[in-house]
Amino acid sequence: MDQVLAGVRVLEVATWTFVPAAGAVLADWGADVIKVEHPVTGDPQRGLMTSGLMGDGSKIPNFMMEQPNRGKRSIGIDIRSEDGLELLYKLVETADVFLTSFLPAARQSMKIDVEHLRARNPNIIYARGSGNGQRGPESERGGYDGATYFARGGHALALTPDNLEYPLGPRAAYGDLPGGMTIAGGIAGALFRRERHGVPSVVDISLLSCATWTLAPDIMASKLFGLPKLPTGGNREMNPNPLVGSYKTKDGRFLMLCMLESDRYWPDLCRQIGRPELIDDPRFKDHAARGENKTECIRALDAAFAERTFDEWKDELLDAEGVWSPYQLPIELHDDVQVQANGYLRPVESDQGTFNVVGNPVQFDETPPALTRAPQHGEHTETLLLELGYDWDDIIRLKDAGAIL
Repeated sequence: MDQVLAGVRVLEVATWTFVPAAGAVLADWGADVIKVEHPVTGDPQRGLMTSGLMGDGSKIPNFMMEQPNRGKRSIGIDIRSEDGLELLYKLVETADVFLTSFLPAARQSMKIDVEHLRARNPNIIYARGSGNGQRGPESERGGYDGATYFARGGHALALTPDNLEYPLGPRAAYGDLPGGMTIAGGIAGALFRRERHGVPSVVDISLLSCATWTLAPDIMASKLFGLPKLPTGGNREMNPNPLVGSYKTKDGRFLMLCMLESDRYWPDLCRQIGRPELIDDPRFKDHAARGENKTECIRALDAAFAERTFDEWKDELLDAEGVWSPYQLPIELHDDVQVQANGYLRPVESDQGTFNVVGNPVQFDETPPALTRAPQHGEHTETLLLELGYDWDDIIRLKDAGAIL
């Protein structure tokens, strides 16, 4: 049973990926997540062509819409209209959680801030995702993960080697998806607090707060050691432990060794790579010696790993005692035996056929979530209005007035 939030209703007024990703996680966990979209424009994510990959959209699902919106129901409401706002408030009365990405001034203008919603549902949990947080001189500035999380949050320069002319660029939703998972965790905590203590929370998460959390060791150490940033791991010979680092295979692929307890794993590694004579080599006999002679040790390991291909090493090192991993391309994760065995990619049916979305990282009762596609724009408008007690004459009137899709 993976529907741990069955019976919980989440009302989502949010766009793009960061905050909607939280709604997707909650839907994975069994919540009824209702995505409120403008009846004409919808979530702008629906129209995003990512990196020119989607072409005309006739055959490839809109993966940037599917990942953060699977499992939801969509209703098209113009909440800036009087009828639309009243309809939203009626949904609020049925909801446990309100989830939004709108900034403070917009929330006030649209009458969807905390005080507006709690006038209709005093027990609703109010969750806000923002770029820069709810306080401070830049609280009204918007944010995207590429700018706020990756650039401002320190990740870009922490990861960029010093010899590059420009910083590394971010990957799509690099901060949005872990940020959305963080929002979902905060909402889960708020649901527990309300159930246990009867207190509804206001939950705040920002891209900037998530960026600082995930870069915490670098941020703390930079101040303590008085460094602008910690050394980037591009130069292996700066590392005193040759058993931590990247090694190239015969066919130009790479393996990552991460054997922090080097004395524990050195003998087994030497045997695994066919170099047992290195075990007792005076230059490499213990951690201190390998650190003192790290250049020679790295060269010896380089020579050994260069003798076999990437696939050969993946088979050869399966029973190695220390931690290592292949550097994989994203497409290779579809065939990764551990990804498959644990159900980390989940099949979804759509008009474009079956495709995989990535499940959220939490599983309950050893069961991967069963996922459904993202909703079409306003797909469930009529169904939800009927559930609220509206009749067909009401629905026609609201459509004619432009309040709903």
